[in-house]
Amino acid sequence: MLELTRVSKWFGGLPALQEVSFRLETGRVTALIGPNGAGKSTLINCISGVDPAGEGAIRLAGRAIETLPAHVIAGLGIARTFQNLKLFDRLSVLDNVLVGLTVTAERSFFRSMLRLPALRHQERRLRLRGLEALDDFGLAEKAAWPAAALAYGEKKRVEMARAFVSRPRLVLLDEPVAGLNAVETAGIARHIRQQRNAGHTMLLVEHDMELVMDVADQVVVLDSGRCIASGPPAAIRNNPRVLEAYLGRMEATA
Repeated sequence: MLELTRVSKWFGGLPALQEVSFRLETGRVTALIGPNGAGKSTLINCISGVDPAGEGAIRLAGRAIETLPAHVIAGLGIARTFQNLKLFDRLSVLDNVLVGLTVTAERSFFRSMLRLPALRHQERRLRLRGLEALDDFGLAEKAAWPAAALAYGEKKRVEMARAFVSRPRLVLLDEPVAGLNAVETAGIARHIRQQRNAGHTMLLVEHDMELVMDVADQVVVLDSGRCIASGPPAAIRNNPRVLEAYLGRMEATA
């Protein structure tokens, strides 16, 4: 589905990513973990086109995307959530989800001006898609609520519904359980498993190791911008280099 080859990125001459290479398999959850400052969110931004890579290749189903702008990459089938919530508080919950369908909706100025039947049919179809996505994440009954009225954990689910509503090839989940309690985290884990069972491919950036070990099929570990390990969760859990990276960072900040 996605292949990264020697991806590097610098900020002010300092390396944020250094020759990162790994592959994502279709229909599987790949977790990207590492200490704070390891380069995880930077890599997500490079894949989604928010902050293009400085060097290296990123291929989606064989197509090079490392130089494409974010809106083109979104149109090719990569959706994402954000570490910090990016919702429109004054819009309804449903309208926030419908934003995720802008890359798939047909555009016609004259059709919009004339309100032709085909446009009204498309709008009904897209609203139904949005309601189905909200139902998948347990929020259909709050579709008409303003997003600002939701609890924080519910807002996280709205963002996930928006990411999945377009039925993308790949979904990038940037710390989906950050700030959530144990019950909310368990709910997000259940939704991730459901989406994987439905055939979705995901790259999960997360600090919650219990969640990672629960839902991930493969784990990739970054440290100081470099990929230091990759493999199934059971192998990563006891990898000496991974333990050293985490323990060393904890000692340095203690």
